[in-house]
Amino acid sequence: MYFFTDEEKKHLLRYHLPRARERGVAEELRGWNWHQPPLEPVYRDVVLALYEVANAYCPTGRDVFLRRVQREKGRPNLAMLQGAIFHAVVADVIVAAKRAIYGEGVANYRTIVERVQNHPVLPLDAWAEQLTPEELADTASKVEILAAFEKTRVLARLQEILTKQPYIGEDSLVSLALPVVVEQKLDGSFLGLSPNLSTDACVFWEPMVLDLKFDKPRDFHRLTTTGYALVMEALYEFPVNLGCIVYGEFRGDRLIVKKDIHIISDELRQWFIETRDEKARLVAEEIDPGTGDCYEGCPYHHVCFG
Repeated sequence: MYFFTDEEKKHLLRYHLPRARERGVAEELRGWNWHQPPLEPVYRDVVLALYEVANAYCPTGRDVFLRRVQREKGRPNLAMLQGAIFHAVVADVIVAAKRAIYGEGVANYRTIVERVQNHPVLPLDAWAEQLTPEELADTASKVEILAAFEKTRVLARLQEILTKQPYIGEDSLVSLALPVVVEQKLDGSFLGLSPNLSTDACVFWEPMVLDLKFDKPRDFHRLTTTGYALVMEALYEFPVNLGCIVYGEFRGDRLIVKKDIHIISDELRQWFIETRDEKARLVAEEIDPGTGDCYEGCPYHHVCFG
């Protein structure tokens, strides 16, 4: 899911990268300036998860108020549960492939292939009780499709690298064929965020944050990559100019993948910071923003509407 096709690489290298470098970013909106306005957290006693800032499924932000102030628990909907499962499946295949490469060594390539191909599909036991039998069957079917897709992509990349590099070692093979870190842990404390953040994936050859969605594209999805980019800049003090939302969609027994590569612009950075401060204000001053044009699948629908 996180690997670019040749066309996507060309688009990245010829279009997005040059523009990101030309456009630049206002210095005060770089994450390493977390200690001064506008990035400095206004409400230091409020610590939010990044998703609480970036998600705008709740039109008024009342979900954050209910969770943080009223201590209400939401009821995860099917999309949320399947999203968590699909993320885990992709990470599981990539980690298993890396483990096979390090464990077997490049000389045992055929064994690596067998290990990846035969890697068992992630069991759904941990989520089974939250799904109806029909939902569980549907989810299991999609997990099979997703795991098969990811294994095929991983093996194709291994073969591509090995045909070009006859003297490559295990560590270099992992770096070239699987150049992503999945579930990278980040400390967002500098920006008033949780110290236990976790990105879906990131790459370091051209610093980029990737986020995986099984949803239709929404404009606020880019706030997630923007938030992680700011946190990475605060932690490592190098610029992170690009983000990518990876959209997965199941159509029958097929998986459709589209990518939204974008520049982490001044506008996105300003939007993220303003949203962080507004949601932190709801918590710090215990302001109930009320309901809005809500959707029935909201995990807090039962709290707001009984």
